[in-house]
Order: sequence, then C-alpha cells, then structure tokens
Amino acid sequence: MSIELIVLDVDGTMTDGSITYSENGDEIKSFNVKDGLAINSWVKMGRKAAIITGRFSNVAKKRADELGIEHFFHGVDNKHETLLKLLNSLGLSYENVAIIGDDFNDVSMIQHAKLSFAPNDAVDFIKNLVDVKLKKNGGKGAVREMIEYLLKHEDIEDEFLQLWC
Repeated sequence: MSIELIVLDVDGTMTDGSITYSENGDEIKSFNVKDGLAINSWVKMGRKAAIITGRFSNVAKKRADELGIEHFFHGVDNKHETLLKLLNSLGLSYENVAIIGDDFNDVSMIQHAKLSFAPNDAVDFIKNLVDVKLKKNGGKGAVREMIEYLLKHEDIEDEFLQLWC
C-alpha cells in the first residue's frame, strides 16, 4: 500500500514552535517556504495532506489554504480520534498515512501511522517512537525532508520533478 495522506502537526513541525503576539494580540508564525513548496507539490500530485493541530490558529488555517491542504483541524484534543474520522471519510487506512509530530500530543497519531517522522528538535520520547528521525528542525525544513523521503520511498521522485521541469 502506498502513502496517500500526509498528516502534519503545526507548532514544532511546520514552525519552529515559537508563538509571537503583536501588540494587538495577533498571532505571528513563520513557515518555511521549502516545506510549503513540497507540501503543495504533494497535493498537486493528487495526494492528500491534512493538518491536525492542538491549538486554534487562523494563521495556520491561512497557510493550509495557501498550500491547498483541504483537511484542516485545529483546537484538537484527541488527534487520533480526528485522524480516524478523516481516514474513514477518505476511505483510507493507517497503511496509507505518514505523520510528522514533535511532542506528546502527537503520540496517539504517530503510533498508528504506517510511517512516522519527527524533526531533529522533537522531544526525545517522540524521536524514540517514530520510524524516521529527521535531520532538520521543525520550521527549518523538516516537512520538506519528510516529503523527500516519501518521494524516494514511494518511487515517485520523477512525478514530483515533472511538476517543475
């Protein structure tokens, strides 16, 4: 079975985990452009991407929309329950899922995925739980590294390159 769905946490994976507020109380996050290109390419290749994050974040929703991520869930207490509902709605199984997470609230999803990933700066418990420990930190190319791993693992690098060549 192939990986059809990537599931992304936000804080600590798509970002470096920092949360900044403006004087007006607006939330500010920084996202990696290289991660974004890889995510958007994954979607353009006809595969699915989802964000499941514990925090409510309009900034993360905006980023999901920019990247073509259809499935966005924020303010989630039980990530596994949300993942299971998503899989059922898409007609997929755990065998079709790759997940990246960095902290304890990702454990429930990570332990069920066919392939799991953690950024280099994830908590040690998560790094010891996942299949692939990435070299890049969260917000610094970890998601891109995960997708490049999947492109090789799934033997679809040429399909990815055809989007840009």
